[in-house]
Amino acid sequence: MTRGRLEAFSDGVIAIIITIMVLELRPPEEASFEALRALTPKLLSYVMSFVFIGIYWNNHHHLMHAVQRVSGGVLWANMHLLFWLSLTPFVTAWMGEHDAAPVTVAAYGGVLLLAAIAYFILTRALLAIHASDSPLAVALGSDFKGKISVLAYVAAIPFAFVQKWVSIGVYIAITILWLVPDRRVERTLEQTHRK
Repeated sequence: MTRGRLEAFSDGVIAIIITIMVLELRPPEEASFEALRALTPKLLSYVMSFVFIGIYWNNHHHLMHAVQRVSGGVLWANMHLLFWLSLTPFVTAWMGEHDAAPVTVAAYGGVLLLAAIAYFILTRALLAIHASDSPLAVALGSDFKGKISVLAYVAAIPFAFVQKWVSIGVYIAITILWLVPDRRVERTLEQTHRK
């Protein structure tokens, strides 16, 4: 499989994930703001998950532009990432349906954590088949944001049973951290093309 096919397949799966999430949102029975207000937990869960999936799509897109080739190990690492991302609609609906009950907040964090680990594994599988001075290796660097994210999720998940809003706050903070565009790949590729 070529890099392009891997990216196209991943784009398709991510589009389906977003579609499934939005299908979980049901309009209220009544045509009133009061009825709409009752949907607030579901809407907020959806927004947070939409941004989460969008961040992965964006970073995956940038990552694939720095890749020169893929291998069987990379294909499986990519499938591993897509598996955890595919659980996002389930935990989003569960958390929204139960007004962010502690167990649902912990499960949501578990999916965030496992997706972050899967993305880390994907980057390592890609680095293993590229030279240590490749644009990919230069762009990824030490991956500080990735490591901080994993540690934050590990801390936030058990905390959901103590104070769920702190855990949700950590999830939002990590989302904001990644929402700020990571320009490493773009900068590295621009510098490579100028040479």
